[in-house]
Amino acid sequence: MPFLNRNKKRIFIFLLIPLLSAVQFFTEDIVLRILAAVLLVIYVGFIIFLRDSVRQEEYPSETDYDNEADLEQDEDVEAESHGEFDTDYGEDFKIVSKNRNIEVSSYGEVTGAGDRSSSGSYFKPPDLKETFAKIANEKLPENVSHDEHFGFILEKILSVVKESYMAHAALFFWYNKRKDMLALEKYVTNSGDIILQKFEVEDDVLSKIVKKEEPELLTDVLEKVEADVIRYYSKPQGIKSFIGVPLYYGDQLAGVLAIDSKIQDAFGIETIYSLGRFVRVISSIISLFDEKFADTQADQRLRSLLNVLSTDKKFETEHELYMAIENSVKSLINWDVFAFINYSPLDQKFKTSKITNKTSLKYVGENLEVELKGTLIGKTIITGQPVKVDDTTLNETPRYAKSEDVTFDGSFLAVPLIYDEQYYGVICFESLKKAVYNQSDIEFLKKATKIFAYLVYAYSTQSVLKSLLALDVETKFLNKKSFLKSVRLELAKSAQLEIPGALVLIQIDNFLEENSLFEGDPFPKVVQSITEMIKEEVGEFNHIGRIDDKLFGLYFFNTHSKEAFLWSEKLRTKIVRKPVEISTKQTTFTVSIGVANTTNKTNLEEVLYDAELALNKAVEKGGNQVKSI
Repeated sequence: MPFLNRNKKRIFIFLLIPLLSAVQFFTEDIVLRILAAVLLVIYVGFIIFLRDSVRQEEYPSETDYDNEADLEQDEDVEAESHGEFDTDYGEDFKIVSKNRNIEVSSYGEVTGAGDRSSSGSYFKPPDLKETFAKIANEKLPENVSHDEHFGFILEKILSVVKESYMAHAALFFWYNKRKDMLALEKYVTNSGDIILQKFEVEDDVLSKIVKKEEPELLTDVLEKVEADVIRYYSKPQGIKSFIGVPLYYGDQLAGVLAIDSKIQDAFGIETIYSLGRFVRVISSIISLFDEKFADTQADQRLRSLLNVLSTDKKFETEHELYMAIENSVKSLINWDVFAFINYSPLDQKFKTSKITNKTSLKYVGENLEVELKGTLIGKTIITGQPVKVDDTTLNETPRYAKSEDVTFDGSFLAVPLIYDEQYYGVICFESLKKAVYNQSDIEFLKKATKIFAYLVYAYSTQSVLKSLLALDVETKFLNKKSFLKSVRLELAKSAQLEIPGALVLIQIDNFLEENSLFEGDPFPKVVQSITEMIKEEVGEFNHIGRIDDKLFGLYFFNTHSKEAFLWSEKLRTKIVRKPVEISTKQTTFTVSIGVANTTNKTNLEEVLYDAELALNKAVEKGGNQVKSI
């Protein structure tokens, strides 16, 4: 309609031209003719001038604009001045400017978004590359368990899920079908009100996912029902949207992936399908971890057993034996507390010989006597079968003794050490996590502990045999116990007969600087050489014994201390002058000697103190000397 009105106005305007022209033909008055002609010229001139003026205002030339912003502004002004109108179908038109110069930039002249000026919408930070590399190349934590490695990767995936859907929280729950419970494994959120506990399957939204084994979507969670529907927060968060999808592993429901938001209708059906792809990635990672862990655990267990069975292992003390067993079980099974209960044949009792507690929680100490009746360890010993407790909080039976004071809750496993139908002890494991140990762990430990039982058997048998021997196996001298017993008798005999005596202590000087000259350990050859020289110099009435690895003792009956001093000096000179051949090489070694007078003395401890004091003086002087008290 505006188009028709405008055409009517144009027709009326142009009708005046033929009217003024007609005046020239229909009147004879010269004045009227002149007046009509003047008006006609003026009228036509005004029409032409106004038409060109309007055309310039409606369609400005390209040179009148300096940039695109001015063109857009004038188009807006045109729209405001002329109003809006619609064109008929097929009558639309485009204004094409003439001779427009189009500038084409080459590839090298095109700048990236990061190089835009400050007026652009993007600013490239100077540390963009370094920050990205730090995130992309973040290293896996070292010296952590298999579960902690998986938790690290799972946390990164949850971070991506949370940022991708602009969620308030992203969480992953494990589902325990046997106990029908959900356990929160990892979560990513800015909220500090997450409840770290296990949830029983009830009527909340997570429980519905478990029961139906299908996704759940909530688009408008009412404030009054939030605490009942979403149970993993300790207090309401203002959650409006929630979505959770099940995770399957081995055709069984294994977990739930969930996200929530404080925005209404934040998620839709397409989000469920998208989360399904994340769930597939997580299940694939679980599969890879299980395969890798199985191979790695088998290798670790094999290395541990081979290490404890290595031929160069020689357990001189109980402490060395217990440390070897502890180092071996570190890779056999996961534990937070390790306990070794040993049977003492002398006391005929079971005692805690080694306790290793990785936590700060209170546990029993070493040398605690185990009560066989009414305890878990006692049950293991009496039945000869392993004892496993998945949750010690539900168990009222004490572990070792009724008087124990333990603040440790979790999983408990005790395996007996049996060899040749005899009990040699129990190894015990505890973990802060509940239901950690399974039947496969028990079956493996039952086989592996036979090796530990044999080690304890061999060591205890050797200890019993050594206690029955009076001689040192390597030197054939009296051992420490037999030598001191003989000296005590000789002191009493000398005091009663009123005859003199002397005690001599001979110590091999350190030769650490010579160790690098030889292949292997030269000490056995040195001991053998010095032993032979001592035997050559002692008489029938002398008592000689090996007190320690490098320390020998001699008692001179009916001999003055001065005579013992001269004898010691002669022995020292002989040892230092006689080279010892070791691995096709020859070298010499020295000894330090301390001499103490025992005349009219019956106290063995006093005599030993004097001899050790003289020996220490010789060592302090640099060794290879004889000192007397």
